[in-house]
Amino acid sequence: MSSEDKQLSPFGPARATVTDQPLSKEELDKFIKYWHASLYLCLGSLYLKQNPLLQEPLKLEHIKPRLLGHWGSDAGQSFTYIHMNRLIKKYDLDAFFVSGPGHGAPAVLTNSWLEGVYEEVYPEKGQSLQGMQHFFKSFSFPGGIGSHATPETPGSIHEGGELGYSILHAFGAVFDHPNLIALTMVGDGEAETGPLATSWHSNKFLNPINDGAVLPVLHLNGYKINNPTVLSRIPHDELEALFVGYGWKPYFVEGSEPESMHQAMAATMEKCVQEIQAIWKQYRTSGKVDKRPVWPMIVLRSPKGWTGPQKTGDHFLEGFWRSHQIPLTQVLKDEKQLKELESK
Repeated sequence: MSSEDKQLSPFGPARATVTDQPLSKEELDKFIKYWHASLYLCLGSLYLKQNPLLQEPLKLEHIKPRLLGHWGSDAGQSFTYIHMNRLIKKYDLDAFFVSGPGHGAPAVLTNSWLEGVYEEVYPEKGQSLQGMQHFFKSFSFPGGIGSHATPETPGSIHEGGELGYSILHAFGAVFDHPNLIALTMVGDGEAETGPLATSWHSNKFLNPINDGAVLPVLHLNGYKINNPTVLSRIPHDELEALFVGYGWKPYFVEGSEPESMHQAMAATMEKCVQEIQAIWKQYRTSGKVDKRPVWPMIVLRSPKGWTGPQKTGDHFLEGFWRSHQIPLTQVLKDEKQLKELESK
């Protein structure tokens, strides 16, 4: 593999701009377990109508008759969401999450469910065995939960799926809210739309005295619904130069190995939050905006369908376009795929 190919690969130990490791061994273990719990819930939402904790062997009657939803961005979105939660608690932040690839709604919904927020709004889908079964069965099911981050999702101001508006909505939300941070996930397919490509320039309109901040996370998982994405294929230096030219300070977190990636993301997100707070303090102390600040952003490169099966039959799955929607599509017909789903 050439050096350029290695730069573009979403696999392997973390390659990151910030190399600190802020998590203790105990904290790291908790992060990975919580992340895995969220991904179990994502898969349960996509597939299950019964047997939510797999307390008995998985059978066809436990599977929804029609499988509809998106898996490809879930792991990266949940990964990012969880790390922002640590910083919200540590720094007592006012912050919220905007899901550009909101068609990956399981990532948003399951984290809301794990936090207990979902139960506050929908007590019948609470943190009990019966509530979990109802939560799973309702997802992307007639009369149930939409497959995007729809308005019924607690706290959602952006549905996603109709791609291109995540950064615009995030900036609109933080104008005149001086202590608010909008953590905004941008899909690399979404980044190819006209509205999104233009909205990187929204940083020119942000007043660091009166407004909050947007922390974009460009999620390079390599593929749209069935094609490679442009930004995931250009050289690292060119990608970095692109965002420097837009007026951002990009930080990179790239790879797939869970332990090193969690350490890298924890360090990188904390660095970004500290920079945002430093910008606020500098301009609010002086009371003057004599020079436009350079705001931080993150480029997260991880495999599409991260943590899923590497292959199904003779076809690659993790890291490829086939994991965009339902990763194992034949579980209702193929006993081998059913067993594979159960093992994940």
